[in-house]
Amino acid sequence: MPLALSILDLASIAPGRTARDSFDNSVALARAAERSGYRRVWYAEHHNMGSIASSATSVLIGHVAGQTESIRLGAGGIMLPNHSPLVIAEQFGTLETLYPGRIDLGLGRAPGSDQKTMFALRRDHSSADTFPQDVLELQGYLTGDSRIPGVQAVPRAEDAVPLYILGSSLFGAQLAAQLGLPYAFASHFAPDALHRAVEVYREHFRPSEQLAEPYVMAGVNVFAAETYEDAAQQRAVAYRARARMMIRRGAGDVAFTDEEIDAFLTSPNGRQLSEMTKYTAVGLPEDVRTYLNEFATSIGADELILVHHATEIADRIRSVELTGAAVAAATH
Repeated sequence: MPLALSILDLASIAPGRTARDSFDNSVALARAAERSGYRRVWYAEHHNMGSIASSATSVLIGHVAGQTESIRLGAGGIMLPNHSPLVIAEQFGTLETLYPGRIDLGLGRAPGSDQKTMFALRRDHSSADTFPQDVLELQGYLTGDSRIPGVQAVPRAEDAVPLYILGSSLFGAQLAAQLGLPYAFASHFAPDALHRAVEVYREHFRPSEQLAEPYVMAGVNVFAAETYEDAAQQRAVAYRARARMMIRRGAGDVAFTDEEIDAFLTSPNGRQLSEMTKYTAVGLPEDVRTYLNEFATSIGADELILVHHATEIADRIRSVELTGAAVAAATH
């Protein structure tokens, strides 16, 4: 079987651009993924982040679905402790009714925000403790087998929206295994526990109505271009911007030069930030294909979720196209 590729679109708002620009870019990126043979595009729930436009995740999914034809679209993920399971079931039941056979629902338990934003979301600090029970309640609404007597999610789609458990630790692996759901590991920014989490998931997997065998998905960062130099430059620009965003949380409006950012990323304090993007494929399409195949083989991944990070949308779309074509060509 050819390597299955999908995309996590961070719906980033570039400096000097608007959220509307980001939404237009998301449509263009999904169309490119559709043309290039990708399986799905996911969007993540974040709050109070000026550079990410996917806070109203289900709304964005619907917007993109209305302007694409066949590619699956979904949440990677909805941070379920921020919400009532019933409300999420209603939202995704609506999406699946409007776009049948095209909607996914990935679930995480992190806040997707800081402490003050958690308070603004009306989220309690103990909300994550009930995540397993909330997943089951949500699943009941989506399948028409509600765990709350007398309460149903309306509309409920003819076919249940498939659930995926997202994680970056052993907790998510254990829960996905126990519930018999696909498991997506956030190795694009939290690589440390990847191999052990996948082992735990496979060891403890119990078949379910949704899934008969374990299904592993893992995140990888990608910069593909016509020349290695161009790809490497895109990586440098994107990762400097990422470092600036994280540093500014504690340094106000201090402007750091490229040289200062590069020096920080190689310092003891900055090395942890650098190591977060350990799994990054960069270079010519064939180089990226080789990296992705070796990465997938190392954990027995069934599907890779690629994060094309180039700052400019034209470069992101080209990276999507080049990677998709290179992987497809290897199967013929």
